[in-house]
Amino acid sequence: MSGKRHLKSYKDLITTYDETRAGFVMLALEKTRRSTPVVEEARSLKALASKVNNPVELLQLKKIQPALLAAAGVSDKALKHLNEEDKKEAIKHLIAHYLEPAGIAFVEELVFRFLITRGDTLGGSMRNFGGILAERKLARAVIASLSLAGIPFNWLDSRSGQWLKGSKDEADIEYYIKGLNWENGKNFRTILYNCKVPIVGKNVDFCLLACKFEDSLECLKQPSLFVALGELKGGIDPAGADEHWKTASKALSRIRDAFKGKGLKPELFFIGAAIQDSMAKEIWSDLEKGFLRSAANLTVSAQIASICNWITSI
Repeated sequence: MSGKRHLKSYKDLITTYDETRAGFVMLALEKTRRSTPVVEEARSLKALASKVNNPVELLQLKKIQPALLAAAGVSDKALKHLNEEDKKEAIKHLIAHYLEPAGIAFVEELVFRFLITRGDTLGGSMRNFGGILAERKLARAVIASLSLAGIPFNWLDSRSGQWLKGSKDEADIEYYIKGLNWENGKNFRTILYNCKVPIVGKNVDFCLLACKFEDSLECLKQPSLFVALGELKGGIDPAGADEHWKTASKALSRIRDAFKGKGLKPELFFIGAAIQDSMAKEIWSDLEKGFLRSAANLTVSAQIASICNWITSI
């Protein structure tokens, strides 16, 4: 079975304008949804901060100390590396250099600066959202392929770390899935998402192993048990498409070379949401040369269904 039977030419890989637009709309709606808690926090901060007469008195409001640190420009990541004295100094600097000079408008200044830091954190999480979305969409499509074929499956729950018996009717399973397992004829297959592959020395977005789920972590150490590996890029912005492909292409080359050194050649594939003309030509060339076994555009449901049927049959 051909891993690229859903493609007739490189043009089939190119993301259309309509799909790009739909992707941006979806991201905007998701960002709006995720911003709601931040907006509510800002409103609460304003209400609490308005109870004091001057910026220095803010130090007495213990409940808003985390918000004061955020307004001081201290991110959640940086917070882990600061001791209590460092935190106090950051807040005092905020008060002396920004809140006191603002005069009677110090509360508004505090809220604005809080929103800048929290907004930056939100932006960072949205930059990772494309990859998360790609993983979810592929997981749901693989489950659909198995369900249509009447093949039972197990899945790895990221919340409990336990393998659970799957149900085709279970909603939102893709939000928590970190692995899938099923029996293909007399062979067992296990998918692990975004895991470190020892022979490669890096994380790989998608790994298909020939093993039972109970043995999956040990099987990662055995190169001969890898059936397929793939790179997923879910970002929809055309401006970042080439950079995403360069990153994925290097990762796939690293994977190919690592296994080649052991005399092995597992199947390799690429799935991307933002695929432009020149990028599509390079992907098609890799398919023609045999560097890639399959590729698909994440925004085209027929291509995703096809590549998942291939995955569940090899």
